[in-house]
Amino acid sequence: MISSQEATQIIQNHLFESKSVSVKMMKTLGRILREDIRADRDLPPFDRVTMDGIAIDYQAFASGQTTFEVENIQFAGKPPLTLHSPKHCIEIMTGAMLPFGANTIVRYEDLEKEEKENKVYFKLKISTLQQGQNVHYQGNDCKQFDILVKEGTKISPAEMTVAAAVGKYNLLVSQKPLFAIVSNGDELIDIESEPLTHQIRRSNTYMLLSALENLRMKADFFHLPDKEKIIEEKLAKLLAPNSVFDVVLLTGGVSAGKADFIPRVLDKLGVGKLFHQVAQRPGKPFWFGKTEAGKIVFALPGNPVSTFMCFHKYVVPWLRASLLTPNALDLPQATLKENFVFTPKLTYFLQVKTYLDENQQLIAMPIEGGGSGDFANLLECDGFLELPADRTEFKAGEKFDFIAYR
Repeated sequence: MISSQEATQIIQNHLFESKSVSVKMMKTLGRILREDIRADRDLPPFDRVTMDGIAIDYQAFASGQTTFEVENIQFAGKPPLTLHSPKHCIEIMTGAMLPFGANTIVRYEDLEKEEKENKVYFKLKISTLQQGQNVHYQGNDCKQFDILVKEGTKISPAEMTVAAAVGKYNLLVSQKPLFAIVSNGDELIDIESEPLTHQIRRSNTYMLLSALENLRMKADFFHLPDKEKIIEEKLAKLLAPNSVFDVVLLTGGVSAGKADFIPRVLDKLGVGKLFHQVAQRPGKPFWFGKTEAGKIVFALPGNPVSTFMCFHKYVVPWLRASLLTPNALDLPQATLKENFVFTPKLTYFLQVKTYLDENQQLIAMPIEGGGSGDFANLLECDGFLELPADRTEFKAGEKFDFIAYR
C-alpha cells in the first residue's frame, strides 16, 4: 500500500501523450492552445473612429474656428472619404475609418446642430479639444505578426474573440483523450428500471460521465455483470491497441471481495499494475495501471464517495497535466473551521462545506456523512479537505489543501 503522495507522483509520471490537433475555433472553448495566435495585420488595421460625431482638421479649431459646415457623412464599413476643405467637417460614425484630411473627432454630445439654407452646421459647445481625440490609431494595439495569445493558454471566450479577429478559423489545441467508463456489479441496474429489494440503481456511471462532460471530455459508458469471463472479454476489447478509447475508467470490483474480479482480469490481460491500494480514506482499494500500447486504466472503488473523491483527487489533475494545463497540480488552501480527530494513519479526505469569511479567507466546515457509501452527503459539501496521514488531531484555524468539486 502506498501513500496518497506516491500515488499522485506515479500517476503524473504516466500522462496521456496529447498530440496537437486542428479544431474549428468554435469547438475549442476550454481547451489548451498548442500554437501562438499572431496578428495577421495591424490592430486596429486603420485609424478607427471611436465616437459618433464630426471629423475635423484640428488646425481649423486652433485658428479659432468653432462652427463647421457638414461636407459629407462617413459610415463604418466604407472606404475613407476626403475632407476637401479644412473649414468643413464630415459627420462620422463609430468604427468608421478616419477621413483623409481630418485628424480629430468631436462627439455629438459636445456639438450644437444648426440648419440654414439647406446646409447643416455643427457648432462647438466646448472650448478645448485635443488633436487626435477619439481616434484609435492603426497599430496602436499591436503590429502585424505580434503574438496576441501564447501557446499553452486555456481558451476562453476572450481568446476566441482574438482568434476570430485575426481570421483563425481553426486552432491547434491539445488532443483530448476518449474515456470508457465501466461499472460492474450484479446489484446495479439502469436508472430507468425499478429496483428489487436487493438491487440499486447505477449512479457512479452517470456521476463520472457528467463530471467528464463538465470538463468538456467525451466518454462512453458500459456495465458488466459479476462474471469474470464477460469482464475479461469486454475489457480486452476496450483495452486493445486499436480501441478508440485512450482511458478506461472503472468503478467497482477492485477490493478484496469474492466477486471483485477487476485486478485479476487486468493482470490476465497484461495491463501493467503501477499500484493497488492507497493509504487513504475513502478510496483505499484504488488501482492504477497502463497497457503496453499506452492505454491508461483508473480502477476506482465502487462506493460513490470513494469514486467521487478519487476522480477529483487523481483523475482531474492527471487530465489537466496531460493537456498541458499550467499549474495542473496546484490546489487552493482552506482553513478548518472546527477541531477534527482522525485516528488511523491514513490520508483523510474530509468532506467540507466552504464559505468566505469577512477577511475573504476560505473556511471549511466539516460535514461528516455516513461513510463512503453516503452519496447524498455530497450534496451538502463543496469538496474535500486533504488531512495528512502523519497526524491524528487537526486544529481549527489550520490550513489544508482543498479539492473542490463544485
